[in-house]
Amino acid sequence: MDIDLIDETDFPNYSKSTGKRPAFVPVDDAHPFDLEAYISTYTGKTVVYRLIHIISICPTLAPQAFQLAVQHILQGRDPNLYQSLIIAYDTTAKTLPDAELPPHTDLAVIDQQWIDETNTKNQAERSKLEVELKTYTSNMIKESIRMAHRDLGNFYRSVGDYSSSLKHYTKSREFCTSSQHIVDMCMSVLELLLEQRNYAHIATYVFKADATLPPDAQQVAKAKAAAERERVQTKLDVATALSHLAQGAYEKAAQSFLKAGPIKNLEEWATKIVAPGDIAIYATLSALATFSRSAIKSNLLDNDSFGVYIEQEPYVRELVEAYMGNRFKTVLELLERYSTRHYIDLYLSTHVNNLVLEIQSRALVLYFQPFASIKMDRMSQAFGWTPEFLEQQVVHLIQKGEIHARVDRQNRILKAKVVDQRAELFSRAVKSGADIQSTNRKLLLRMRLQQSDLIVKPPKNQNQNQNHIDFLAYSVVI
Repeated sequence: MDIDLIDETDFPNYSKSTGKRPAFVPVDDAHPFDLEAYISTYTGKTVVYRLIHIISICPTLAPQAFQLAVQHILQGRDPNLYQSLIIAYDTTAKTLPDAELPPHTDLAVIDQQWIDETNTKNQAERSKLEVELKTYTSNMIKESIRMAHRDLGNFYRSVGDYSSSLKHYTKSREFCTSSQHIVDMCMSVLELLLEQRNYAHIATYVFKADATLPPDAQQVAKAKAAAERERVQTKLDVATALSHLAQGAYEKAAQSFLKAGPIKNLEEWATKIVAPGDIAIYATLSALATFSRSAIKSNLLDNDSFGVYIEQEPYVRELVEAYMGNRFKTVLELLERYSTRHYIDLYLSTHVNNLVLEIQSRALVLYFQPFASIKMDRMSQAFGWTPEFLEQQVVHLIQKGEIHARVDRQNRILKAKVVDQRAELFSRAVKSGADIQSTNRKLLLRMRLQQSDLIVKPPKNQNQNQNHIDFLAYSVVI
C-alpha cells in the first residue's frame, strides 16, 4: 500500500508549529539546570526580568528564583518590580493544581520601608534633573542640554518608566554636536529597546548608528577610530540579530550573530543584555535550522572568531559536530537534555519549538537523501523514535514537498520517487521550442506594425537625445 499524501488534519501535532512553549518545563536529572550559575552571568535589571520569566515557566525553581529576585530588586531603584514579581509568582502558584508552591510571604518579606525611601529618593532625583534641564535650556548651552536629556533618560530607565526614557533619549538628538554623540544616543536607545523587548524600532536605530559611523576607508590610518567602529559594530550586529530572532527570521538572525566581533567588544552588554554563551546558543540553533551543511561548516565550525563564543557553552560544539557527523539521535538527545536551558531564556523561549522542529525536519531530509529506499525501522533507530512517530514526521515532510518519496506502509519502506530523466528532458525541449516559436511570432508582428506605421510617436517637445520607444497601437494575445 503506497501513500503519497494524506490530510494534514490527521496529524495535527505535526502541522506548522505555532511556536508556543510548554506551560512548564522540568528540572531533573534528564534536564539539568543550575540557576545560580546561570543568573550570576548577568547584572542589572535583566537579572530580575530573567528570574520573573523563570518563575512563570519553571515551578521547580520558582521559590529560589523569587528569593534571588528580591535580593536584586533591593539593589536597584525600581519598586514597581516588586509588584511584577509577586504577580508572576502568584500566577504560577495558582496554575499548579495541588498548591505545591509556598506563599510568597513565606519566602521573603516585602520591605515597605525600602519602597518608601526609594520612592522619595527617586522623586528628589527627578526634580533635581528637571531643574538642571530647565536651567541649561534657558542658558541655551547645547552640550549641557544634551547631557541633561541623557541623564533624565538614564534615570527614567532605571525606575522603569521606559516611555519617558525614550522621549528624553530621542530629544537629546537635537542637541548632538558630533557624530559620536549621535552614536551614543542610538546605543542608549538600542539598550532600552532590548531591555524592553520592543523590537519594532531596533532596525531604525541600527541604521542611524551605522550611517553615522565613518567608512572604513577613512580609518585606515586611525587605529583608535577603527577599534571604536568595530566595538560599536559588534553591538549593532547583536541588536540586529536579536530583532531578526524575535521576528522568526532565523536565517538572518544566524548570519548577524555569526558576524559579531570579539566578546570584549560587547562590553557591558555581555552582562546587561545578552551573555556570550547565549549568543552561541542562538546562532547555533538558528544556523542548524536554516543553513545548508556546507554553510554550517564554513560559517560556524571554521569561524575562529565565533569559536570563542561557542567555548562558553561546550555542549554547543558537541551538538554541531553530531549534526555534521549524521549522528542525529545524539542531536535530538542533546536538544532534549538542554531544552530547559533553552526555554528559560528570555529571548529564545518562544522560538525553541519552531527551531527544534526545523532541525528535525532538516535532519530527516539529510538522512534520506543518499537512499533510493530505506526501511522505516532503520530510520526510527537512527533517530531514536518509534516507527509510528517517524512515519508521521515523514508523511508531514512529504506533504510539504521537502522529501520526494512514497511510504510503503505494508512493507514499512520509504521509497524515493524515480524521475524519468529522458521524459523530463523531452518535456523541457518541447516547452523551449514552444516558447521560441511564440517569441518569434510576436517579433514578426511588431515588425509589421512598425512597417505599417501603426505606432504612437513621442511628443515633439521631448528631448531628442532620448531613445524613442514605440508603443503598439493595440496588443494581440497569441
